[in-house]
Amino acid sequence: MKQVWFITGSQHLYGPETLRQVAANAEVIALALNADSSIPVDIVFKPIVTTTDEIRTMLMAASSDRGCIGVITWMHTFSPAKMWIGGLNALTKPICHLHTQFNRDIPWDSIDMDFMNLNQSAHGGREYGHMLTRMRIPRKVVVGHWEAADVRMQLAKWAGVALGWDEMRNLKIVRFGDNMRYVSVTCGDKVEAERVFGFEVNTHGVGDLVAVINEGADAEIDTVCQEYADLYELSPELVKGGVSHGSLREAARIEIGLRRFLVDGGYGAFSDTFEDLHGMLQLPGLPVQRLMSDGYGFAGEGDWKHAVLVRVLKAMTPGMMGGTSFMEDYTYHFDPANARCLGSHMLEICPSIAAHKPRVEMHPLGIGGKADPVRLVFNGATGSAINVSLVDLGNRFRFLVNEVESVEISQDMPKLPVARVLWDAKPNLATAAEAWIQAGGAHHTAFSFDVTADQIEMLAEIAGTECVFIDESTEMRRFKQDLRIGEIYYGIRGI
Repeated sequence: MKQVWFITGSQHLYGPETLRQVAANAEVIALALNADSSIPVDIVFKPIVTTTDEIRTMLMAASSDRGCIGVITWMHTFSPAKMWIGGLNALTKPICHLHTQFNRDIPWDSIDMDFMNLNQSAHGGREYGHMLTRMRIPRKVVVGHWEAADVRMQLAKWAGVALGWDEMRNLKIVRFGDNMRYVSVTCGDKVEAERVFGFEVNTHGVGDLVAVINEGADAEIDTVCQEYADLYELSPELVKGGVSHGSLREAARIEIGLRRFLVDGGYGAFSDTFEDLHGMLQLPGLPVQRLMSDGYGFAGEGDWKHAVLVRVLKAMTPGMMGGTSFMEDYTYHFDPANARCLGSHMLEICPSIAAHKPRVEMHPLGIGGKADPVRLVFNGATGSAINVSLVDLGNRFRFLVNEVESVEISQDMPKLPVARVLWDAKPNLATAAEAWIQAGGAHHTAFSFDVTADQIEMLAEIAGTECVFIDESTEMRRFKQDLRIGEIYYGIRGI
């Protein structure tokens, strides 16, 4: 499991007895946080730091340790912030500033100056925070007692973001072929993306993939087809002995090849386009859905940015069951009393967001010029969710987040053989769509029940990247003004 180091600042002004107590208290907090199952990383207690050299050595070690994905810093006493400059300059991992104190309550009847000297977080944290602000270092600040549920929740969310950032910094994406022809938003500056976010994007010809697909053995295909039968409801023609069982076997063959290619290449995400799948018998619908459900990132039409987003959001939420998927705003329901957006894609929606047991079906697609593809069909679950887009604006990247409420699909759609989700976009469909368009958002998104808007904000802050929100409080006049201000601010910063 990845680690977050718990680092406590103090100084030698207060004497050895006080420092021993500082260390003991810090270890109690670190061990308690590590024992909290909601925090998805190991919290590792580190010896307290009291000098410039100790701080620099500790933060340099955190930066070079591949298992460490971030640091929680706590100022138990006053820790003069000039001591932190060298270490902070060397630190390359995300920071969470935990502004807490060991005791929850003031001991009114016994408080004295010894107690005050030991428990100085109130102004020690301000001294430390000033230096982080002066050095323009982004960080998450969590305020409250370390035993409180809301503090633990904030730490858990930040730890998830740190996991996502670590994944982003080390992620490899493979593109099978190029982008869908003439489409703008799926393109982008891959060199700049690697500079800003760290992930690398590589392209392989579809023939490289087809060669691996064709290596699939009958015994492997038998095993995967049995998994399909065990996990999903198969339409009658696809079951063993059915007239179209060969199409199911071809989907299994594609899945085996795709999975082998990704594993052998160390890829965590991938994209393809229906215009460039020469040598494949059918478009990879079911195989892509299955790989996404196993944690891989994917986006269609060569959209490497959203393939990254899907993978990163999945990495941010280990163990959570709400689900994250590639998504596309497909069509609107403009009923004035009940305006909704129907999200879907021609094949590739992740079953992690399904409301019920998916059904494996085979239908004509109408584009791509291939045999009728096999895919999972289901309605999406209900609940609060977000749609996230990462767009290249030419001079910078922008995260765009719309908070939505996924609602039950009460009408049957017997002629729509794809997975789908219906949502109420906040603050309403008209405003949300206008704001999305004004902000230059993509028609592709990463849709998640697990990740929250504030986690995307944290991720953007770590990356030093713009983040724009569309939510219940969005009002267009102010929203457009905020976009203009962002153009100036991020233009000056050159990000």
